[in-house]
Amino acid sequence: MSEQQSLLIVDDEAIAVRNLTHVMRKSGYKVTALESGPQAMELLQQHAFDVILTDLRMDGADGMAVLQLCRERWPDSEVILITGFATLESAVAAMRQGAFFYIAKPFRLDEVRKVVAEAMEKVRLRQENRSLKAQLHHYQTPSGIISRDPAICKLLETARQIGPSQCNVLITGASGVGKELFARYLHQQGNRPDAPFLAVNCGVFSEDLLANELFGHEKGAFTGAMQAKTGLVETAKGGVLFLDEITEMSLGMQVKLLRVVQEREFMRVGGVRPIPVDLRFIAATNRPIQEALASGRLRSDLYYRLNVVTLAIPPLQQRQGDIALLADHFLQRSAQRMNKPPIALSSEALQALQHYPFPGNVRELENVIERAVALCNHGTITLQHLPEELANKTAPITFMPPLHYKPTLEQLEQHYIQWVLKECQENQTLAADILGIDRVSLWRKLKRIRSQENGTSTTP
Repeated sequence: MSEQQSLLIVDDEAIAVRNLTHVMRKSGYKVTALESGPQAMELLQQHAFDVILTDLRMDGADGMAVLQLCRERWPDSEVILITGFATLESAVAAMRQGAFFYIAKPFRLDEVRKVVAEAMEKVRLRQENRSLKAQLHHYQTPSGIISRDPAICKLLETARQIGPSQCNVLITGASGVGKELFARYLHQQGNRPDAPFLAVNCGVFSEDLLANELFGHEKGAFTGAMQAKTGLVETAKGGVLFLDEITEMSLGMQVKLLRVVQEREFMRVGGVRPIPVDLRFIAATNRPIQEALASGRLRSDLYYRLNVVTLAIPPLQQRQGDIALLADHFLQRSAQRMNKPPIALSSEALQALQHYPFPGNVRELENVIERAVALCNHGTITLQHLPEELANKTAPITFMPPLHYKPTLEQLEQHYIQWVLKECQENQTLAADILGIDRVSLWRKLKRIRSQENGTSTTP
């Protein structure tokens, strides 16, 4: 665990307190132990604990009083009740009051350890969920782009700068990275955000159908044209026309589009009168631009007209820090859409997501989360709710020291830690999870490594 979680143990039997304290401290918790119900009530007036493990029957103030105080003052805490006088009625009453679990004496220490760990995990997930929601509010743009990645933030800043200029923009990036969201964000940053934003996928129409879709037609232009039709170019007047997958457009259609972009006028199919246009063109493609130009898929003259500014969106694989934010956003949205209570990701599920390359990018992550929410019948998504190929995916280990170098075990550890940090883009929380240590331990190791580098280095 990255930070020590706090546990309050309350029992009027000194031996029980001593045994539980010993076991729970060995489990890594910050333990406070009391042998009196009234003492616990007094302490809980001022201090919160992640989990409270309390005996039910005590003089002065019993476990139910402790439970009631926690529910009123510290609703995020979880309370586990222990009793040597277990009855069905008392168990039902405790659970109705909000107890996390009810343990009967005599108990096995392993049983108590397991229940406390489950309660701690619930508290951690709740805190993490609240933190992610706060981050979502901070990192989400009005168009729905969610990111704290430096490269994405730089692209957003560029979009804000060029937004008012109304210049044409080309957006590149793999399928599913959010090219249309960036196009909408650009439109919102312009001088006419209330004007139309229309999108068309250039790869789903033949040349004739796309010409009709973009430019419209006059009455009688072809068989079946019983009346005139206004095309997208005309409808988007004053706003933005987003041309998705521009490299899938036929070369003949590219010639027609080039004239519109260049001359700022067009003619409907079957028309004879040029119609002036005032709109911004934003094009996008998932193909490498230089490859499309070299192969002849994209005309260079159209490219230069559209490519006043290029926004190249990196794939999700290069933005691991965004996965937790995006996953939480999709969790909330999917749960709300399916009329389910709030759902959180277990640490194992989040780690699996962060180790997966996501060839389908953000769109694939959204589908994975939606599937998990549909399969989840309780409040936490675990590995069993994820697709098999994702749940079994582990972080690829490609670290290897040079063959001529024979490092000591300590030097090998230092190199590996530095390599993992680099792979995680200096995200210490993620690096600690991958290394299997807590964040404090990682911090200490890094401090020792840096002190050695500043003094006598142990690296070759």
